[in-house]
Amino acid sequence: MSDPTDTGPNGEPPATPRASHLGYVAHEIRNPLSTALWTAELLARLPPEERGGARGERLAGMCMRSVARLRLLFEDHFLSERLDAGGYPVRPEPLLLAEVLDDAVARKPTAAIPIERAIDDGLRVMADRAILGRVLDALLAASAVEVAAVAVAASRQGARVEVRVSGAAPGSLTDPGKGAPSEQRGRSLALPMARRAAAALGGSLEVVGGAYLLSIPPA
Repeated sequence: MSDPTDTGPNGEPPATPRASHLGYVAHEIRNPLSTALWTAELLARLPPEERGGARGERLAGMCMRSVARLRLLFEDHFLSERLDAGGYPVRPEPLLLAEVLDDAVARKPTAAIPIERAIDDGLRVMADRAILGRVLDALLAASAVEVAAVAVAASRQGARVEVRVSGAAPGSLTDPGKGAPSEQRGRSLALPMARRAAAALGGSLEVVGGAYLLSIPPA
């Protein structure tokens, strides 16, 4: 016989981790979507002379930030779903790790935060360029929060290449569930996506000693 304390406040079955995570995703998407729709509606109602003025610029800026946040959430969530379902074609190729990192740094929105690197220019990995880029994007974005610099180090360790990125928080790689804190930049699903992406590359991603440790095959 099941324990009645396992039910919710209205007698419903307890939420599974999957259901709790999807509830979190829906909540994260709903907020910026509501803001984008609200600001777009206000912009449409403004007279033409106000639309190009200060008020119109403020509303347009709010709308664009909300849409950008939505794009990140959708991209991270649906890549996670495709990786879980085995629906993403992984195409490994020999890559210079420093080049892929350069591309990720160029995309980093917090450009004012420097990257301190310790990577051999000739270090090569066997990986899908797009997926590895998404992993590095996620790690740089997560690390570049209230820090003066992000340290990235990589080296060959036997049959693996290990990439360490400073600034990791315990538990940050797990799928967030209902009630987990929101993230205003739209990156709340990036690290769980990166964990799945690392596995798809034949490697792993974990938090070790306050750093994100990405382990991937060498070329």
